Amino acid sequence: MGEPSAPRAAGGRDGREGEKRRAPGGFSIISPPHPRSGRIKKFFGNISFVVLLNLLVKPGWVVVENLVQDRLGHAAFGTFTALFAFTLIFASVSDLGLTQLTTKRVAASAEFLPEYFPTILPLKGGLSALFLGLMLLTGWLIGYRGHLLTLLALTGCGLLLTQYTGFLRGTLQAHQRFTTDALLSVLEKALLLALVLALLTVGLTLDNYVVARSAATLFTFVVLYGLITRLYGFVRYRLRWSQARTVLRASLPFAMITLLYGLNERIDMVMLERLATPAEAGYYAGAYRWVDAIMMYMWTVLPLFFAKFARATDQPAEQQELLWFGQRIVTVPLLFVCAFVLFRGEVLFWQFTHSTPAELTHMTVSLKILFVNVLVHAFFAIYSTLLTSTGQEKPVSWLVGISILLNVGLNLVLLPRYGAVAAALDTLLCAVFVSGGYLWLVGQRSAVQIPWALLARLALAFGLLCATFWGLRLLLNQWLLEAVGAGLVFVGILFASGIVKLSELRKGS
Repeated sequence: MGEPSAPRAAGGRDGREGEKRRAPGGFSIISPPHPRSGRIKKFFGNISFVVLLNLLVKPGWVVVENLVQDRLGHAAFGTFTALFAFTLIFASVSDLGLTQLTTKRVAASAEFLPEYFPTILPLKGGLSALFLGLMLLTGWLIGYRGHLLTLLALTGCGLLLTQYTGFLRGTLQAHQRFTTDALLSVLEKALLLALVLALLTVGLTLDNYVVARSAATLFTFVVLYGLITRLYGFVRYRLRWSQARTVLRASLPFAMITLLYGLNERIDMVMLERLATPAEAGYYAGAYRWVDAIMMYMWTVLPLFFAKFARATDQPAEQQELLWFGQRIVTVPLLFVCAFVLFRGEVLFWQFTHSTPAELTHMTVSLKILFVNVLVHAFFAIYSTLLTSTGQEKPVSWLVGISILLNVGLNLVLLPRYGAVAAALDTLLCAVFVSGGYLWLVGQRSAVQIPWALLARLALAFGLLCATFWGLRLLLNQWLLEAVGAGLVFVGILFASGIVKLSELRKGS
């Protein structure tokens, strides 16, 4: 696309500052912005916009996916979820850490984009094709045949394209274009929501559901690729093996983390379907869907902090400020959600009209255990983001790798007998293990101090909130009134405990 004849302010709505100039390879270079005193306030505005967009789309998607599972049945949906989890592991690994490396490098130096992207983009395409083949071969080896193998291939193509889309969005995050990234983050889900609602009216099957997911992914990829070309210029592919070797060596620690996190999050679903039954995988999927929906808040916010931490690598005072800010931003909303689920989780399965009471109870128990896992991540996941954005990828990899061995070992023993409940409990135990490791690593290897006093106040606030839910349940026994009442009390708890201060609100207004 055309370039302006003279330098101009870039980014406009996304708040980017500096000059935009032509660079070799067909890219535009945008110089990093100069810090401002109000950067935290502005960053909070970016986060708020991202969260608002996700609240407009993703809860609706959870409701629709519940309908899909109810229509298809627990066994059929459990089969799809196992295929999805299996392909997600391979799709994540196919990146080989290039997304995180690129976000980190572009955030630190604008020169990295025009110099290396002509090599990285075709390299990623080749890696995607390679891992698609490996995924199908592995699926065949573990027993997927015929129609299931076809569904695996279609699901895999869609997820590899989603992973490529995530890589391109990492470029926007590195350039601090958080508003644009936020809009793109919900585009695929909004389109898929419309497609599935249409299918529900004409007749939903597992086959057309998989096709609809792939179509939404392809459309989003085309839109994003066109936008990247418009913002930074047309990419002239020029695969240089010396550059490819350089970036692959640098991205290897990130690749290991991605592999380990992918296994840690998704191996339970595959093992349930293989070791127990597809129905057990369906029960777990019904519970885990709500975890995914709530954790999406965290996985939407934490990449923004990853880019911020990376930009402030040599500025421990700024990282400390970001950590103090991020700890509250990540943790506080999830405290309320976790408390609600622990006391009223059964109401989340109101759409499962074709399930028996025993099946609903099985899913509810799994859900509550999984939300204790969410609570652990709410307190400690930001420390993983701090570590991986500041050069501590290798020790984090070892930590997550040990937790995977623990998880797989527990699964082999417990899943055949206890099914979805065992998978949820194993996930929680591993989350506790890795979270303790994050704190130890930050204390040993980071110049940033762990805000123990803030963590204690957050824990106290959660305890008081749970006591409020318990009292309101005894008094009212109506989940909506309990939630409203507990929410109002929680606001008071936040101010009384000093987690939120009026002076901060006045300063930010």
